[in-house]
Amino acid sequence: MADEFILDTDDLERRMDGAIANLRTELASLRTGRASGSMLEPVMVDAYGSMTPINQVGTVNVPEPRMVTINVWDKGLVGKVEKAIRESGLGINPQLNGTIIMLPIPELNEERRRELTKVAGNYAEGARVAIRNLRRDGMDQIKKAKADGMSEDDQKFWEGAVQELTDTFIKTVDETLETKQSEIMQV
Repeated sequence: MADEFILDTDDLERRMDGAIANLRTELASLRTGRASGSMLEPVMVDAYGSMTPINQVGTVNVPEPRMVTINVWDKGLVGKVEKAIRESGLGINPQLNGTIIMLPIPELNEERRRELTKVAGNYAEGARVAIRNLRRDGMDQIKKAKADGMSEDDQKFWEGAVQELTDTFIKTVDETLETKQSEIMQV
């Protein structure tokens, strides 16, 4: 009988943590006007017949606050790495110097800063939707257990636990977004 129903809140929490981690990865790829090696993480290079992360074809360094360099290990991949950066939508114009690709990070103008805050907001909304979907999964499990004979008190307890978990993670998304947006708007 359902007297033994225990919702796996650890699993829900782990999956919600995944949504937050994904959000942080997406936000790290947004330029803030300062050089960061993490802004190249989403860039994939067509190397050796498969799509490869840029940090697996060269060494990414940040020698100056407004410069990122990539020391490409295989001379034959320099052109492909340059092409991948140009097509990535980062708005950076790579400059070649042998096997080293230099990426000067230009100042962001006010309009571009506003666009980036909107993109960050879209990323955050995607994370909120993922968390709400996980909440719905938890609530569906509770409804199923209720149909199998769970008491109403247990149902209220588990629904409260799932909602509390959801609220905590939504708050984390909002705080992460607020931090990133203030970082983007900082001149």
